[in-house]
Formats: sequence, C-alpha cells, structure tokens
Amino acid sequence: MLAIEAATPVDFPNLDPIFHNAFSNYSGQIFDIGLYQPGTSRTVIFKRPGIVRVFCNIHPQMSAVIAVLDTPWFAVTKPSGEFRIKNVPPANYLLRVFHERATEETLNGLLRTISVEHAALALPPINIPETGYIPAPHPNKYGKDYPPVIDGQPAYSPKL
Repeated sequence: MLAIEAATPVDFPNLDPIFHNAFSNYSGQIFDIGLYQPGTSRTVIFKRPGIVRVFCNIHPQMSAVIAVLDTPWFAVTKPSGEFRIKNVPPANYLLRVFHERATEETLNGLLRTISVEHAALALPPINIPETGYIPAPHPNKYGKDYPPVIDGQPAYSPKL
C-alpha cells in the first residue's frame, strides 16, 4: 500500500533476478510499463486521484495498491493501526479510509467529518471489516486468465 499526492512519480524497480511487467487497468490510472529486466526501473507519474491496483503481467501473485490523493494530508497506518498526519491546518475535513479488502459500501460507511482545532487531535479507533470481500483472481493486462503455475513458475504454452 502506497499513498501519494497526485502528480507524484512512482518508481518500479526490478530488484529480482527475473523480468517483470507492472500494469494497471483500474480507473485510478491505466498504465503498462512493459517488460523490464532485472536491475532496471521504470517510473510512472500518477496524475489523477483514485485507487490504482497494480499487477505484474508475468506473475499473478504480485500486486500492490496505490492511493493517489488530491490532498497533502494523508497517512498509511502502521501495523498497529496507528497513524499520524502532521501540520494539518485548523478546519473541517472529510476523513476517508481505505482497505484493499473492504467493500465500497463498507468504506463509504466509514466517512467522517472531523474538526481540527489544534495540533493534537486523537480519533477513536476505526474498525474496517472485511465482510463482503470476495477474493478473486485478476486477469492479465489483456483481460485473459494467467497461464497455470508449475513449480512456482508460469507455464507458458508455445504457439504452434
């Protein structure tokens, strides 16, 4: 999970000894950085706010989520669930939360208006249930199923 402000570039380094092909076909931003070799990196600038689900066209088990936001005030929680957002000016704000395994309905039910009056504002715990989440495989960048995996590697069939 990565949260960024819109117009921020994100690097996709390939630190593995195999090729990758990161892509997204979700509304946050559609992109395909193509096949790239070990030891190289590709960069994408995320211009539009939205949720971007990122996958690898070669490895179906690889995924990431990027929340592209139109505000500089955001945070990703620590494993404990704690978060801090510093230097928020006094005002009323709409607090939105995101969890990749929560339904849109659940997330909309967690919207809160908060009033920041001074530097230290403590919020009560926010429980994000995963009820309704149904894990499903995603298609590759062409909208097709991935080939089967044999011994941890994709089993590509040669075209005859």
